[in-house]
Amino acid sequence: MTGAVPLQQGMLPDTIANLLGLDAYGVAGEVVAALLGAFLIANFLLINTAFAGPWAKRKITAAFTDRIAVNRIGPFGLFVIVADAVRLLSKELVVPDGADRPAWDLGPLLIPFSALLGFAVIPMGSGLQLADPETGLAFAFAASSIASLGLIMMGYASNNKYSLLGGLRAVASNIAYEIPLIVTGVSVVLFTGTLQMSAIVEAQQATFISVAGIAIPQWFAFVNPFAFVLFVVANVAEVGRNPFDIPEAPTEIVAGYQTEYSSVYFVLIYLGEFIHIFLGGAIAATLFLGGPAGPGPAALGIVWFTAKIWAFFLFTQWLRSAVPRLRVDQFIEIGWKGMLVLAFANLVLTAAIVGVLA
Repeated sequence: MTGAVPLQQGMLPDTIANLLGLDAYGVAGEVVAALLGAFLIANFLLINTAFAGPWAKRKITAAFTDRIAVNRIGPFGLFVIVADAVRLLSKELVVPDGADRPAWDLGPLLIPFSALLGFAVIPMGSGLQLADPETGLAFAFAASSIASLGLIMMGYASNNKYSLLGGLRAVASNIAYEIPLIVTGVSVVLFTGTLQMSAIVEAQQATFISVAGIAIPQWFAFVNPFAFVLFVVANVAEVGRNPFDIPEAPTEIVAGYQTEYSSVYFVLIYLGEFIHIFLGGAIAATLFLGGPAGPGPAALGIVWFTAKIWAFFLFTQWLRSAVPRLRVDQFIEIGWKGMLVLAFANLVLTAAIVGVLA
């Protein structure tokens, strides 16, 4: 793609290398700059996850159910983040008899790793992107899919029937809803003609329509709202939030694939779960909501990006509090007979529209 070269300038590792003078060290300097950039992005995500998991999740659920959430430890209960970290990490790591190690140990590591890896190609604002390959969207989907392997390993290796059922349900969930998710994402690629994440964001910067002097941006959520709704629904199923939290289903199979995990492994599972929610929001924002685009200067891109991924997180928490879980047969039927058919119908319709416009 001839127009893709300028879009790859200004990556975060390049900025770090220029600021610290690492350019003079050749490949070694590039590696150090890339690692520093990955460290900064990872810590940004971990900070957001720390607020989302122990604190915001409780506050939001309490607000929906008319209860009082954490409010005793620190201002607004914020220090519960530290208290929970100490409490969970200090617990004994109990390994079940007959567990298949090292698969039992590796499973919880794959979940946060896959989510963090997916953020490597997400544009978060002006110069805040680790890499911008021409296959960026495919990379993001592939990286997030690694979590499925972790869930299967955890379910199989725990030597527990509830864990095994959770692992099998995770496989069914990912097959049934990942295909509609990717097919719906491909409909955006038909509009843009590229898989490069920065190019997809750039394609949404034009004005779609002007109403009373207010310019509505050409975000694909406005251009094709049907595809946006499909993507969000499939995304919620992928991150395992109500009504699609079948793989863990606390009222049915204890805690599914995570039944036999405690201490640091339990923390890693929940950490990965919330980072995946933010990754789902980030991919949706990039494909349909202009990525980091928003009113004001480009420097506010990270602010708008953070607001968009938190909006998706708040939406999942609303679903968790308000929508009952589906039965497993309903869950599979909606995926195969509903979402898949609608996703391909959207793809065909989009292809026809693009063909007519071309």
